[in-house]
Amino acid sequence: MGSHNPSATNPSSSTSAPPSPAAAAAASSWPLDSLPDASSPQLILTHPTPAERTHTWKMTYPMWGGALTEHDYLAREAYLTTVPLARDGGITHWILTVADAAPDRRPILSSCESLRKRAVVCRGGGDGDGKVKEGVAHGIASVFTEPRFRGRGYASRMMREVGERLRGWQAGGGGNGDGRSLFSVLYSDIGKTFYARHGWAAFESSHVAFKPVEGLAEGQVARVIGYHELAELCAVDERLLRANLARRGPGKTHVALVPELDTLLWHLMREDYMTKSIFGRTPIVRGAVAGEPGKRVWAVWMRGYYGGLKKKEGNTLHILRVVVEDPEQPDEKLVDGFRSIVQVAQHEAAEWKTQDVQMWNPTPKIKGLVEKCGIEFEFVTRDKDSIASLRWYGEEPTAELDWVANEKYAWC
Repeated sequence: MGSHNPSATNPSSSTSAPPSPAAAAAASSWPLDSLPDASSPQLILTHPTPAERTHTWKMTYPMWGGALTEHDYLAREAYLTTVPLARDGGITHWILTVADAAPDRRPILSSCESLRKRAVVCRGGGDGDGKVKEGVAHGIASVFTEPRFRGRGYASRMMREVGERLRGWQAGGGGNGDGRSLFSVLYSDIGKTFYARHGWAAFESSHVAFKPVEGLAEGQVARVIGYHELAELCAVDERLLRANLARRGPGKTHVALVPELDTLLWHLMREDYMTKSIFGRTPIVRGAVAGEPGKRVWAVWMRGYYGGLKKKEGNTLHILRVVVEDPEQPDEKLVDGFRSIVQVAQHEAAEWKTQDVQMWNPTPKIKGLVEKCGIEFEFVTRDKDSIASLRWYGEEPTAELDWVANEKYAWC
Protein backbone atom coordinates (compact mmCIF):
# COMPACT_ATOMS: atom_id res chain seq x y z
CA MET A 1 0.00 0.00 0.00
CA GLY A 2 1.09 3.60 0.33
CA SER A 3 0.27 6.45 -2.02
CA HIS A 4 1.86 5.65 -5.32
CA ASN A 5 1.30 6.36 -8.99
CA PRO A 6 -1.73 8.68 -9.36
CA SER A 7 -2.41 6.99 -11.58
CA ALA A 8 -21.08 7.44 7.43
CA THR A 9 -19.92 3.68 7.13
CA ASN A 10 -18.26 2.32 4.11
CA PRO A 11 -20.94 0.87 1.86
CA SER A 12 -18.47 -1.52 0.25
CA SER A 13 -18.65 -5.12 1.37
CA SER A 14 -15.73 -6.39 3.44
CA THR A 15 -15.57 -9.63 1.49
CA SER A 16 -13.80 -10.27 -1.76
CA ALA A 17 -15.88 -10.73 -4.89
CA PRO A 18 -14.75 -11.91 -8.29
CA PRO A 19 -14.96 -9.13 -10.82
CA SER A 20 -18.09 -9.62 -12.86
CA PRO A 21 -17.51 -9.78 -16.63
CA ALA A 22 -19.54 -6.59 -16.98
CA ALA A 23 -17.48 -4.71 -14.38
CA ALA A 24 -14.17 -5.83 -15.82
CA ALA A 25 -15.19 -5.09 -19.38
CA ALA A 26 -16.60 -1.66 -18.58
CA ALA A 27 -13.63 -0.59 -16.47
CA SER A 28 -11.06 -1.71 -19.02
CA SER A 29 -12.65 -0.99 -22.39
CA TRP A 30 -14.70 2.18 -21.97
CA PRO A 31 -14.14 4.24 -25.16
CA LEU A 32 -11.54 6.89 -24.41
CA ASP A 33 -13.13 9.41 -26.74
CA SER A 34 -16.37 9.30 -24.74
CA LEU A 35 -14.79 10.00 -21.36
CA PRO A 36 -15.64 13.33 -19.67
CA ASP A 37 -12.96 15.91 -19.08
CA ALA A 38 -11.39 15.84 -15.59
CA SER A 39 -13.20 19.08 -14.72
CA SER A 40 -16.60 17.81 -15.86
CA PRO A 41 -19.58 17.77 -13.45
CA GLN A 42 -20.36 14.36 -14.93
CA LEU A 43 -17.63 12.86 -12.75
CA ILE A 44 -18.32 11.76 -9.17
CA LEU A 45 -16.35 10.44 -6.24
CA THR A 46 -18.11 7.37 -4.89
CA HIS A 47 -17.55 3.85 -3.54
CA PRO A 48 -16.95 0.77 -5.68
CA THR A 49 -19.10 -2.31 -5.69
CA PRO A 50 -17.34 -5.47 -4.46
CA ALA A 51 -16.74 -6.53 -8.07
CA GLU A 52 -15.34 -3.13 -9.01
CA ARG A 53 -13.08 -3.16 -5.98
CA THR A 54 -11.70 -6.57 -6.92
CA HIS A 55 -11.16 -5.36 -10.48
CA THR A 56 -9.11 -2.46 -9.10
CA TRP A 57 -6.99 -4.87 -7.09
CA LYS A 58 -6.34 -6.90 -10.25
CA MET A 59 -5.18 -3.75 -11.98
CA THR A 60 -2.80 -2.83 -9.12
CA TYR A 61 -1.32 -6.31 -8.83
CA PRO A 62 1.45 -5.77 -11.45
CA MET A 63 2.66 -2.69 -9.57
CA TRP A 64 2.46 -3.79 -5.93
CA GLY A 65 1.97 -7.55 -5.87
CA GLY A 66 5.30 -8.88 -7.14
CA ALA A 67 6.07 -10.86 -3.99
CA LEU A 68 2.80 -12.83 -4.28
CA THR A 69 0.82 -14.72 -6.86
CA GLU A 70 -2.15 -12.77 -8.18
CA HIS A 71 -4.50 -15.10 -6.27
CA ASP A 72 -2.67 -14.47 -2.99
CA TYR A 73 -2.51 -10.73 -3.62
CA LEU A 74 -6.27 -10.50 -4.16
CA ALA A 75 -6.85 -12.60 -1.06
CA ARG A 76 -4.51 -10.37 0.97
CA GLU A 77 -6.33 -7.22 -0.04
CA ALA A 78 -9.64 -8.77 0.98
CA TYR A 79 -8.14 -10.03 4.24
CA LEU A 80 -6.85 -6.54 5.10
CA THR A 81 -10.42 -5.25 5.14
CA THR A 82 -11.14 -7.56 8.11
CA VAL A 83 -8.26 -6.76 10.50
CA PRO A 84 -8.93 -4.58 13.58
CA LEU A 85 -8.03 -1.15 12.19
CA ALA A 86 -9.96 -1.67 8.95
CA ARG A 87 -13.08 -3.57 9.96
CA ASP A 88 -16.35 -1.96 11.06
CA GLY A 89 -16.01 0.83 8.53
CA GLY A 90 -12.39 1.61 9.33
CA ILE A 91 -11.42 1.33 5.67
CA THR A 92 -13.20 3.19 2.88
CA HIS A 93 -12.64 2.52 -0.81
CA TRP A 94 -13.05 5.42 -3.24
CA ILE A 95 -13.35 5.64 -7.02
CA LEU A 96 -13.72 8.46 -9.51
CA THR A 97 -16.21 7.50 -12.19
CA VAL A 98 -18.98 8.73 -14.48
CA ALA A 99 -22.10 9.78 -12.58
CA ASP A 100 -24.76 8.42 -14.91
CA ALA A 101 -23.07 5.08 -15.63
CA ALA A 102 -24.44 2.01 -13.84
CA PRO A 103 -22.41 0.31 -11.08
CA ASP A 104 -20.41 -2.62 -12.48
CA ARG A 105 -20.74 -1.05 -15.93
CA ARG A 106 -18.85 2.20 -15.39
CA PRO A 107 -15.19 3.12 -15.92
CA ILE A 108 -12.97 3.34 -12.83
CA LEU A 109 -10.98 6.42 -13.76
CA SER A 110 -8.93 6.59 -10.56
CA SER A 111 -9.08 4.88 -7.16
CA CYS A 112 -7.72 4.95 -3.62
CA GLU A 113 -8.64 3.98 -0.08
CA SER A 114 -8.59 5.63 3.31
CA LEU A 115 -8.06 4.22 6.80
CA ARG A 116 -9.61 5.91 9.83
CA LYS A 117 -7.08 6.44 12.64
CA ARG A 118 -7.01 7.95 16.10
CA ALA A 119 -4.99 11.13 16.35
CA VAL A 120 -4.12 13.74 18.97
CA VAL A 121 -3.44 17.46 18.83
CA CYS A 122 -2.02 19.98 21.30
CA ARG A 123 -1.96 23.68 20.63
CA GLY A 124 0.80 25.51 22.45
CA GLY A 125 1.58 24.09 25.85
CA GLY A 126 4.94 23.81 27.49
CA ASP A 127 5.85 22.59 30.99
CA GLY A 128 3.33 19.78 30.62
CA ASP A 129 0.30 22.08 30.74
CA GLY A 130 -0.83 21.79 27.12
CA LYS A 131 -4.32 20.43 26.52
CA VAL A 132 -4.18 17.33 24.38
CA LYS A 133 -7.35 16.62 22.42
CA GLU A 134 -8.23 13.49 20.51
CA GLY A 135 -9.78 13.33 17.06
CA VAL A 136 -9.90 11.40 13.82
CA ALA A 137 -7.30 11.35 11.06
CA HIS A 138 -7.23 9.41 7.81
CA GLY A 139 -4.43 7.61 6.05
CA ILE A 140 -4.74 7.55 2.26
CA ALA A 141 -3.27 4.64 0.34
CA SER A 142 -3.25 2.80 -2.98
CA VAL A 143 -3.74 5.84 -5.22
CA PHE A 144 -3.95 4.36 -8.71
CA THR A 145 -5.00 5.19 -12.25
CA GLU A 146 -5.05 2.56 -14.97
CA PRO A 147 -2.41 3.30 -17.62
CA ARG A 148 -5.00 3.90 -20.36
CA PHE A 149 -6.68 6.61 -18.26
CA ARG A 150 -3.49 8.44 -17.27
CA GLY A 151 -2.51 11.91 -18.42
CA ARG A 152 -6.08 13.19 -18.29
CA GLY A 153 -6.08 14.73 -14.81
CA TYR A 154 -8.34 12.13 -13.20
CA ALA A 155 -6.03 11.44 -10.24
CA SER A 156 -5.85 15.17 -9.53
CA ARG A 157 -9.63 15.46 -9.61
CA MET A 158 -10.00 12.48 -7.29
CA MET A 159 -7.44 13.76 -4.80
CA ARG A 160 -9.08 17.19 -4.65
CA GLU A 161 -12.43 15.57 -3.88
CA VAL A 162 -11.06 12.96 -1.47
CA GLY A 163 -9.15 15.64 0.43
CA GLU A 164 -12.32 17.64 0.99
CA ARG A 165 -14.52 14.61 1.73
CA LEU A 166 -12.14 13.39 4.43
CA ARG A 167 -12.41 16.76 6.17
CA GLY A 168 -15.60 15.55 7.85
CA TRP A 169 -15.55 11.84 7.08
CA GLN A 170 -16.34 9.71 10.17
CA ALA A 171 -15.09 12.59 12.34
CA GLY A 172 -17.79 12.64 15.02
CA GLY A 173 -17.24 15.61 17.31
CA GLY A 174 -13.75 16.07 15.91
CA GLY A 175 -10.59 17.12 17.69
CA ASN A 176 -11.18 20.61 16.31
CA GLY A 177 -14.50 20.66 18.18
CA ASP A 178 -16.52 21.28 15.03
CA GLY A 179 -17.06 17.89 13.44
CA ARG A 180 -13.89 18.05 11.38
CA SER A 181 -11.18 15.47 11.07
CA LEU A 182 -7.83 16.65 12.37
CA PHE A 183 -5.80 15.81 9.26
CA SER A 184 -5.08 13.23 6.59
CA VAL A 185 -1.72 11.71 5.64
CA LEU A 186 -0.29 9.87 2.68
CA TYR A 187 3.11 8.58 1.59
CA SER A 188 4.05 9.61 -1.92
CA ASP A 189 6.21 7.43 -4.15
CA ILE A 190 6.26 10.07 -6.90
CA GLY A 191 8.11 12.85 -5.08
CA LYS A 192 6.84 15.91 -3.26
CA THR A 193 5.17 18.00 -5.95
CA PHE A 194 1.97 16.22 -7.06
CA TYR A 195 0.35 15.76 -3.66
CA ALA A 196 1.57 19.12 -2.38
CA ARG A 197 -0.41 20.77 -5.19
CA HIS A 198 -3.54 19.17 -3.75
CA GLY A 199 -2.97 20.11 -0.12
CA TRP A 200 -0.65 17.47 1.35
CA ALA A 201 2.53 19.20 2.45
CA ALA A 202 5.73 17.16 2.51
CA PHE A 203 7.28 16.59 5.94
CA GLU A 204 10.60 15.09 6.96
CA SER A 205 11.19 11.81 5.15
CA SER A 206 14.46 10.23 6.20
CA HIS A 207 15.65 6.98 7.69
CA VAL A 208 18.59 5.24 9.24
CA ALA A 209 19.52 2.02 7.44
CA PHE A 210 21.35 -0.93 8.99
CA LYS A 211 22.64 -4.00 7.16
CA PRO A 212 21.30 -7.50 7.92
CA VAL A 213 23.70 -9.60 10.00
CA GLU A 214 23.33 -13.33 10.52
CA GLY A 215 23.57 -14.54 14.12
CA LEU A 216 23.41 -12.73 17.43
CA ALA A 217 26.33 -11.29 19.32
CA GLU A 218 27.16 -12.75 22.72
CA GLY A 219 25.85 -11.03 25.82
CA GLN A 220 22.58 -9.78 24.33
CA VAL A 221 20.63 -7.71 26.87
CA ALA A 222 17.50 -7.16 24.78
CA ARG A 223 14.46 -9.38 25.21
CA VAL A 224 12.33 -10.22 22.19
CA ILE A 225 8.80 -8.88 21.81
CA GLY A 226 5.95 -11.06 20.55
CA TYR A 227 2.27 -10.38 20.14
CA HIS A 228 1.50 -10.80 23.85
CA GLU A 229 3.70 -7.87 24.98
CA LEU A 230 2.22 -5.35 22.56
CA ALA A 231 -0.90 -4.28 24.47
CA GLU A 232 1.05 -3.10 27.50
CA LEU A 233 3.75 -1.41 25.45
CA CYS A 234 1.20 0.43 23.28
CA ALA A 235 -0.66 1.68 26.36
CA VAL A 236 2.58 3.04 27.84
CA ASP A 237 3.57 4.52 24.49
CA GLU A 238 0.28 6.42 24.13
CA ARG A 239 0.59 7.82 27.65
CA LEU A 240 4.16 8.97 26.96
CA LEU A 241 3.19 10.48 23.60
CA ARG A 242 0.39 12.53 25.13
CA ALA A 243 2.75 13.80 27.82
CA ASN A 244 5.31 14.64 25.13
CA LEU A 245 2.79 16.75 23.21
CA ALA A 246 1.71 18.55 26.37
CA ARG A 247 5.33 19.53 27.16
CA ARG A 248 6.08 20.97 23.75
CA GLY A 249 6.41 24.70 23.61
CA PRO A 250 3.97 27.33 22.38
CA GLY A 251 3.99 28.75 18.86
CA LYS A 252 3.21 25.51 17.06
CA THR A 253 0.38 23.04 16.87
CA HIS A 254 1.64 19.56 17.72
CA VAL A 255 -0.06 16.56 16.12
CA ALA A 256 0.47 12.81 16.09
CA LEU A 257 -1.18 9.61 15.02
CA VAL A 258 -1.72 7.39 18.06
CA PRO A 259 0.57 4.30 18.02
CA GLU A 260 -2.22 2.14 19.41
CA LEU A 261 -2.45 -1.64 19.33
CA ASP A 262 -4.87 -1.82 16.38
CA THR A 263 -2.53 0.32 14.28
CA LEU A 264 0.43 -1.97 14.97
CA LEU A 265 -1.71 -5.05 14.37
CA TRP A 266 -2.62 -3.76 10.93
CA HIS A 267 1.07 -3.92 10.03
CA LEU A 268 1.78 -7.21 11.79
CA MET A 269 -1.24 -9.05 10.42
CA ARG A 270 -0.32 -7.81 6.94
CA GLU A 271 3.17 -9.16 7.60
CA ASP A 272 1.73 -12.50 8.75
CA TYR A 273 -0.16 -12.88 5.50
CA MET A 274 2.92 -12.07 3.44
CA THR A 275 5.35 -14.33 5.29
CA LYS A 276 2.88 -17.22 5.38
CA SER A 277 2.46 -16.94 1.61
CA ILE A 278 6.19 -16.54 0.87
CA PHE A 279 7.86 -18.73 3.52
CA GLY A 280 5.04 -20.97 4.75
CA ARG A 281 5.47 -19.66 8.31
CA THR A 282 5.05 -16.47 10.32
CA PRO A 283 7.59 -14.64 12.53
CA ILE A 284 7.72 -14.96 16.30
CA VAL A 285 9.94 -11.95 16.99
CA ARG A 286 8.10 -8.64 16.46
CA GLY A 287 10.58 -6.37 18.20
CA ALA A 288 12.87 -6.15 21.18
CA VAL A 289 13.03 -4.32 24.52
CA ALA A 290 15.86 -3.56 26.95
CA GLY A 291 15.88 -2.17 30.47
CA GLU A 292 13.53 -2.33 33.41
CA PRO A 293 9.99 -0.86 33.55
CA GLY A 294 10.19 2.91 33.68
CA LYS A 295 13.64 2.92 32.08
CA ARG A 296 13.03 0.81 28.99
CA VAL A 297 13.82 1.35 25.35
CA TRP A 298 12.01 -0.75 22.76
CA ALA A 299 11.35 -1.13 19.07
CA VAL A 300 8.54 -2.90 17.21
CA TRP A 301 9.05 -3.93 13.59
CA MET A 302 7.51 -5.65 10.60
CA ARG A 303 8.91 -7.22 7.48
CA GLY A 304 7.68 -5.78 4.21
CA TYR A 305 8.01 -7.57 0.87
CA TYR A 306 7.79 -6.35 -2.69
CA GLY A 307 10.57 -8.56 -4.07
CA GLY A 308 9.70 -11.80 -2.29
CA LEU A 309 12.29 -14.53 -2.67
CA LYS A 310 13.15 -13.36 -6.18
CA LYS A 311 15.06 -10.26 -5.13
CA LYS A 312 15.92 -8.81 -1.75
CA GLU A 313 15.86 -5.26 -3.15
CA GLY A 314 12.12 -5.06 -2.61
CA ASN A 315 12.25 -6.34 0.98
CA THR A 316 12.82 -4.33 4.17
CA LEU A 317 12.57 -4.92 7.88
CA HIS A 318 10.82 -1.71 8.94
CA ILE A 319 11.09 -0.53 12.52
CA LEU A 320 7.57 0.75 13.07
CA ARG A 321 8.18 2.58 16.34
CA VAL A 322 11.06 3.30 18.72
CA VAL A 323 10.27 4.34 22.30
CA VAL A 324 12.55 5.61 25.05
CA GLU A 325 10.48 5.36 28.20
CA ASP A 326 12.56 7.88 30.16
CA PRO A 327 14.29 10.23 27.70
CA GLU A 328 15.96 12.06 30.59
CA GLN A 329 18.33 9.12 30.98
CA PRO A 330 21.81 9.85 29.59
CA ASP A 331 22.71 8.06 26.38
CA GLU A 332 25.38 6.08 28.22
CA LYS A 333 22.70 4.25 30.21
CA LEU A 334 20.66 3.43 27.10
CA VAL A 335 23.22 2.66 24.44
CA ASP A 336 23.93 -0.97 25.38
CA GLY A 337 20.24 -1.83 25.29
CA PHE A 338 19.71 0.08 22.05
CA ARG A 339 22.67 -1.68 20.42
CA SER A 340 21.26 -5.04 21.43
CA ILE A 341 17.83 -4.17 19.97
CA VAL A 342 19.40 -3.20 16.63
CA GLN A 343 21.41 -6.41 16.58
CA VAL A 344 18.25 -8.48 17.07
CA ALA A 345 16.65 -6.57 14.20
CA GLN A 346 19.69 -7.18 11.99
CA HIS A 347 19.56 -10.90 12.73
CA GLU A 348 15.84 -11.04 11.93
CA ALA A 349 16.43 -9.10 8.70
CA ALA A 350 18.98 -11.69 7.58
CA GLU A 351 16.81 -14.66 8.53
CA TRP A 352 13.78 -13.27 6.73
CA LYS A 353 15.59 -12.33 3.50
CA THR A 354 15.34 -8.55 3.62
CA GLN A 355 17.76 -6.07 2.12
CA ASP A 356 18.07 -3.78 5.11
CA VAL A 357 16.65 -2.51 8.39
CA GLN A 358 15.08 0.95 8.27
CA MET A 359 14.23 3.31 11.13
CA TRP A 360 12.21 6.31 9.94
CA ASN A 361 12.73 9.89 11.09
CA PRO A 362 14.64 9.18 14.31
CA THR A 363 14.40 11.79 17.05
CA PRO A 364 17.56 13.62 18.17
CA LYS A 365 17.69 11.24 21.16
CA ILE A 366 17.56 8.17 18.92
CA LYS A 367 20.07 9.68 16.48
CA GLY A 368 22.49 10.06 19.37
CA LEU A 369 22.07 6.39 20.28
CA VAL A 370 22.55 5.37 16.65
CA GLU A 371 25.81 7.30 16.48
CA LYS A 372 27.09 5.90 19.80
CA CYS A 373 26.07 2.25 19.47
CA GLY A 374 29.01 1.28 17.24
CA ILE A 375 26.93 -0.37 14.49
CA GLU A 376 27.52 0.66 10.89
CA PHE A 377 24.63 2.72 9.54
CA GLU A 378 23.63 4.98 6.66
CA PHE A 379 21.46 8.07 7.06
CA VAL A 380 19.18 8.53 4.05
CA THR A 381 17.08 11.56 3.13
CA ARG A 382 14.32 10.48 0.77
CA ASP A 383 13.25 12.86 -2.00
CA LYS A 384 11.01 10.59 -4.06
CA ASP A 385 9.85 7.44 -2.25
CA SER A 386 7.61 7.27 0.82
CA ILE A 387 7.41 11.03 1.25
CA ALA A 388 5.44 11.63 4.45
CA SER A 389 2.75 14.18 3.56
CA LEU A 390 0.04 15.77 5.71
CA ARG A 391 -3.07 17.82 4.97
CA TRP A 392 -4.26 19.83 7.96
CA TYR A 393 -7.97 20.56 8.50
CA GLY A 394 -7.51 23.15 11.22
CA GLU A 395 -7.21 26.91 10.91
CA GLU A 396 -3.45 27.13 11.41
CA PRO A 397 -1.10 27.14 8.41
CA THR A 398 0.38 23.71 7.80
CA ALA A 399 3.84 25.28 8.13
CA GLU A 400 3.11 25.82 11.83
CA LEU A 401 2.49 22.12 12.47
CA ASP A 402 4.86 19.89 14.41
CA TRP A 403 4.26 16.28 13.32
CA VAL A 404 5.40 14.25 16.31
CA ALA A 405 6.28 10.55 15.97
CA ASN A 406 6.43 10.67 12.19
CA GLU A 407 7.52 7.03 12.05
CA LYS A 408 6.72 3.98 9.94
CA TYR A 409 3.77 2.86 12.10
CA ALA A 410 1.80 5.79 10.63
CA TRP A 411 2.24 4.49 7.06
CA CYS A 412 -0.54 2.71 5.25
